[in-house]
Amino acid sequence: MMADADKPDVDAAYALDGTDGVKALYRDWARTYDADFVTAMGYVYPREVGRLFVERGGAADAPVLDVGCGSGAVAEALRAASAGGVALDGLDLSPEMLAVAAEKGLYRRTVEGDLLGRLPIADDAYGAVLSAGTFTHGHVGPQALDEVLRVARPGALLCLGINAAHFEAHGFGAAFARLEAEGRTGAVDLVDCPVYAGETHDHADVRARVAVFRKA
Repeated sequence: MMADADKPDVDAAYALDGTDGVKALYRDWARTYDADFVTAMGYVYPREVGRLFVERGGAADAPVLDVGCGSGAVAEALRAASAGGVALDGLDLSPEMLAVAAEKGLYRRTVEGDLLGRLPIADDAYGAVLSAGTFTHGHVGPQALDEVLRVARPGALLCLGINAAHFEAHGFGAAFARLEAEGRTGAVDLVDCPVYAGETHDHADVRARVAVFRKA
């Protein structure tokens, strides 16, 4: 068992570098993630992304893919927003996190896959895609947008939360401009939202940009 000083936390998550590190961290964190992070840190990011997704009509565009679903926080937020009947699938790199999510009965199915490779999902499979917490430090950059778009069908709504500092550091603005210029997406609306609320920890002021757009 890990000593307390070695327990996974948000600082360890932000410092990750590579797929193996991500899988190892969430393997060790899966069973305590909800208590140690979602609740303890005041993590409202999934709620904010879920609310925006529902407001923009994404819950009506079934089936829906939750990218980087983790333990199911976005699915819980959708259920709380009275969108619990949506046909929702969860995608994540970590089989341990997927097991926790599956136990909650919130997803139609769960899919293990790496956004930096080719997902085990057919082209144009989903009517909508949302994500909170995956496009962030130590995780996934804009190179994954092509694969996310591949599995979305034409006209699909995408609602992708991106850590604001990560957005600036890794050129997401340029990536979205390229996709729009190539005619692969409609106009991208960037909506600012909090990641945490009502907390005084070191990450309390972290913000995200939620990219809301439709696949062309």
